[in-house]
Amino acid sequence: MKRILNLLLLVALALTTWAQGAPALEQLKSDPRKAYGTDYPYSYEAQTMTKAPKGYKAFYISHYGRHGSRYYWNDALYRELDSLLTKAHRQHQLTPEGEAFRTKYDAAKRELAVSVSELSDLGWEQHQYIARTMYRDFKEVFKNGGDVYAISSLTGRCVVSMASFCEELKQCNPKIEIRMESARKVLDGVKPDDRQNPLRQTYPKSRPRFEQNRQQFKYNDGLRERIIPRVFTSTEGLPGTPHHIASNLINLYTSLPSIGHEGMMGNIITDQELAARWENENLGGYTWVFEPRYDMIPILRDIIKKADNVLNGSTKRLADLRFGHDTCLGPLTVLMGINGADIDPEDPYEVKNCYQTWETGKASNLQLIFYRSKKAGDPILIKCLLNGIESTLPLPSDLYPYYKWDDFKTFYTERCNSVQPQ
Repeated sequence: MKRILNLLLLVALALTTWAQGAPALEQLKSDPRKAYGTDYPYSYEAQTMTKAPKGYKAFYISHYGRHGSRYYWNDALYRELDSLLTKAHRQHQLTPEGEAFRTKYDAAKRELAVSVSELSDLGWEQHQYIARTMYRDFKEVFKNGGDVYAISSLTGRCVVSMASFCEELKQCNPKIEIRMESARKVLDGVKPDDRQNPLRQTYPKSRPRFEQNRQQFKYNDGLRERIIPRVFTSTEGLPGTPHHIASNLINLYTSLPSIGHEGMMGNIITDQELAARWENENLGGYTWVFEPRYDMIPILRDIIKKADNVLNGSTKRLADLRFGHDTCLGPLTVLMGINGADIDPEDPYEVKNCYQTWETGKASNLQLIFYRSKKAGDPILIKCLLNGIESTLPLPSDLYPYYKWDDFKTFYTERCNSVQPQ
């Protein structure tokens, strides 16, 4: 039996890899920036869509999007680097490359200090792009105008992301009427684990199975040790341990393309070095999204409820839009098993085939596209897009990437009901 289960797992992983295109490590070779993980800026690469089955047209979209690119979420990073570089400069402990970096950092530090955690210009543009792409690819949903409802978490960068998306959608067709809302009463549908959510519930947590075998993963890249001498002639007397200093430098580096300061650090770190260590970082990323997956049950219920309201005629919405965080979207992809994210392999080397941290990058998004047939009695179909790419669901289908809505609703309602809040 165990042998059969292992075979089924390998088949599922193979199908997932096929659905996502090139294997993860090959994708890294072609775009090393994917190693930035959740800091990876949204890709503007055009995607090919599978033609809808004969007689079917899209009529409704359910969406969840992470906020766009932002400044670093914690002001400690900027404060600590400012103090570090200033002291190292005064004590003549910077290399020539370190001095060049300090000069550029010093010129930008006021901007960084006043912009902590806020949406950048790129973040605004990303949501404009996603909205335009949605309108272009599914124009039949929006061409006659109608109602759209958008909700956001209470965080400013999410509210502004929502505004960017909705404004662009209305630019595409002024006949679209959009109601936007950011309030505690909508948190269950966008950030259910928010402490301000009056309906907040606590769900059980569990670690992925690979964690029991993590010691089998052999890893030793020494990147932190290599970074330090590129910047400092010595770290003696400087604030922070060498490990912490190097971690701060890595975090700054991966955030720079999101805020228009790419190149600030010169060659202190390279994308290729980050790509070489990505698989190990991805293990931690999988645990991070796997453990709280059940906390996202309210979002999945919200998706089902609002779609049902459209299908039974209670509302005539063209789309339901949600704007939140990677801490919600990542676990939601695991809860839903998108592209095999719920496979939960025992082998740490297989984790990269079911989850990749860049799928939860800046402005990452999930779109469920609903299709109706001209022929009465034909089933409602649904297609799943993750970051604009047609993706798999753990459901039967002889029309991939299209699935029957009834199968979707039954499967995910049962999955939600199978886990009770504590």
